[in-house]
Amino acid sequence: MSTPHNKAELGEIAKTVLMPGDPLRAKYIAETYLENPVCFNTVRNMFGYTGTYKGKKISVMGGGMGMPSIGIYSYELYNMYDVDNIIRIGSAGGLQEDVNVKDVVIGMGACTDSNYAYQYELPGTFAPIADYGLLEKAVNVARAQGANVKVGNIVSSDVFYNKFTDVNKKWAEMGCLAVEMEAAALYMNAAKAHKKALCILTISDHLFKEGELSAEERQNGFHQMMEIALELA
Repeated sequence: MSTPHNKAELGEIAKTVLMPGDPLRAKYIAETYLENPVCFNTVRNMFGYTGTYKGKKISVMGGGMGMPSIGIYSYELYNMYDVDNIIRIGSAGGLQEDVNVKDVVIGMGACTDSNYAYQYELPGTFAPIADYGLLEKAVNVARAQGANVKVGNIVSSDVFYNKFTDVNKKWAEMGCLAVEMEAAALYMNAAKAHKKALCILTISDHLFKEGELSAEERQNGFHQMMEIALELA
């Protein structure tokens, strides 16, 4: 029952999937944390693995960059592979003064400049939000692990290099904690499929303060975020 983007057969993917953007991060998580990981997908090098973590079956798969990419992969997981929970684990740029590099941010809601919701033909503006059960559990796990965690609104943008240089300042003025590029589409796909989603982020840089993580640190160094997500299986 493969798709154009996923060669897995039904049953090879767990009910809970961790979804970093970078497929190499998916590979790293599988090889570092999962017992007996089996690769179920290599199409377009978007690696996916299933194994066990503390006795629970769990999968991890890359989702790519941007809402069109995670929109495809999460749609197929929810609707074609009977996945119940997708937890995005990714990097984000900090927006608030009290948000710092390496902090963990959990997206309660995901504002967006994307037109992804047009397909639902809604008579208004849809507010993409996380599943509260996953959110509550993630916050409890994070606090128990001693993580510096913040919970609130994030913004999912379609544009990385924006010609309008004040857009992030405007989102910051509305209280958004961080900016990334995928959560809103994930939350919308989950809502439409009546499934569950959560976005857990590590701040890799800050839009208004100095400091940022290297590409290698982004790929391999987000252990706190990964370990919080793994406990949600």
